Amino acid sequence: MNKRERIHAAIHKQKVDRPPIALWRHFPGDDLDAEKHARRIVEFQRAYDFDFVKVTPAASYIAEMYGGALRDAGNREGTRAHVTRVVNDGRDWKKIEPVPNDHPVILRERETIRRARAELGKEVPILQTIFSPLSCARTLAGERLIQDLREHPGEVMHALQHLGMTMERMARNSIDAGADALFLATQVASRDVLTPQESRAFGQSYNLALLNELRGHVDFILLHIHGENIYYEHLFKYPVQIVNWHDRKTAPTLAEGKNLFDGAVAGGLDEWNVLADGTPEQIRAQIDDAMQQTDGSGLIVAAGCVISTDTPEENIRAARNAVEG
Repeated sequence: MNKRERIHAAIHKQKVDRPPIALWRHFPGDDLDAEKHARRIVEFQRAYDFDFVKVTPAASYIAEMYGGALRDAGNREGTRAHVTRVVNDGRDWKKIEPVPNDHPVILRERETIRRARAELGKEVPILQTIFSPLSCARTLAGERLIQDLREHPGEVMHALQHLGMTMERMARNSIDAGADALFLATQVASRDVLTPQESRAFGQSYNLALLNELRGHVDFILLHIHGENIYYEHLFKYPVQIVNWHDRKTAPTLAEGKNLFDGAVAGGLDEWNVLADGTPEQIRAQIDDAMQQTDGSGLIVAAGCVISTDTPEENIRAARNAVEG
């Protein structure tokens, strides 16, 4: 099987020659330059030969689009820290408009995709990362988001509509440049953050609107659900083909997820305790367990989220080699 055949077989829970596998990470600093970022993406893929390439743009790029100031956080995730937020007052939500197609950040990410595709050819699926509108809003406002959506719901909804349009433009430009799939990340679909009513009103409705605009233009969409105590009951009903969550930290298990979701489940690996700080033996054990939970079908071996920038090469290689066995 080639990579695309393997991914589609997993999506349809059909027999595969081996489970597909993909891991992804940030490249801090280099991800602010299209040429450097594309080079790092290509090097990473050529080193490990994953079944898809998940492009991970500079962390908090949505804040960059709207004028937020950021700096290197110097952490293991490779993300950036906020110096100033875009939204600092309930009235600031009214200022959020869709960014134009020629915005420098959109053009940078479009060029990154174009360069990566030119180097990797058509064999491997390339996924661009976009964020749910509510995740974008939290990036712009930080912790004040929850207070604002309760005290200024109309203003926040105005912003969510326009943030969805911005993510659609980001996605369409990336597709035009060579991305053939999307990675949609939602970071606030958790009982620890929102009530069920808030999750539906401020999260689900805008997520589904974005998905409905994009799903006919890509090969597949992978939904990443970040955090713990997630609202998987309704998220697993989204019109996407792959779902990924922190299955080693929070419900449901991979086995439960496979039974609840029509497509492929992506996971099985603890990105911190095992991939970053564990041993090759622990990695192989987690992959064996993931295959047992799913009977080897409908599974894409992956971590719960980005792997740390200092994950040992031998551990990444152990994960890659384990699926061959």
